Amino acid sequence: MAVDKSGARVRQMFGEIARRYDLMNHVLSGGTDIYWRSRTVRLVPPQGDAPILDVCTGTGDLALAYSKAAGGRVPVVGSDFTHEMLVLANRKRDKVVKEASAPVSFLEADTQKLPFPDNTFQIVSVAFGLRNVSDTRAGLREMARVCRPGGTVAVLEFSKPKGRLFGGIYQQYFRHVLPRVGQFFAKNKQDAYEYLPASVSEFPSGEKLTAMMDECGLHSSRYVPFTFGVCSLYMGTK
Repeated sequence: MAVDKSGARVRQMFGEIARRYDLMNHVLSGGTDIYWRSRTVRLVPPQGDAPILDVCTGTGDLALAYSKAAGGRVPVVGSDFTHEMLVLANRKRDKVVKEASAPVSFLEADTQKLPFPDNTFQIVSVAFGLRNVSDTRAGLREMARVCRPGGTVAVLEFSKPKGRLFGGIYQQYFRHVLPRVGQFFAKNKQDAYEYLPASVSEFPSGEKLTAMMDECGLHSSRYVPFTFGVCSLYMGTK
């Protein structure tokens, strides 16, 4: 049975876990989610003064990382369709963004219908959110549409470790331990931490996702595995 990724279900689910979202990300990944975002910013760095967009931004960690990497001199926008997540993103921004000369702003928007003109952003990024978009291709096409020619679409997402030993151990943790721990600490009606491994197992990874990116308006798409392939960074050029 296909995972239910309807907008209403996903919005409610992330709204319910928003308050514990950051804590659970750090706990369940052993803190490596922080490293994955920092490496994303290093591999796809800001260049010039064109703005940057982070879609499905959640509580804004990658958007804020990009603002920091740009020295606060480049406008950064984070978009998400879950209001509760954006409330936390704004609070976080107000605490950490002190000396920026360019704004970091957050707005409520569906990644499949972004409210921006064509060819606007030098980087359009997403971290652990594309698999939650009900139509992956529609999300990628919108990301490519608002990216400037020569710019980069960067997708940081969970993938499937290939090694037999590590991959087997990880799959056991991901499918059986993580959902129980997540549900215990971040109780919700939508079984968010059961949804996580199910959505990852259905989502295209590796060459399948890079091929899809190239079909959706990008070219020369490639990927770099992180942490033995637990997640990967996908990069495509507009």
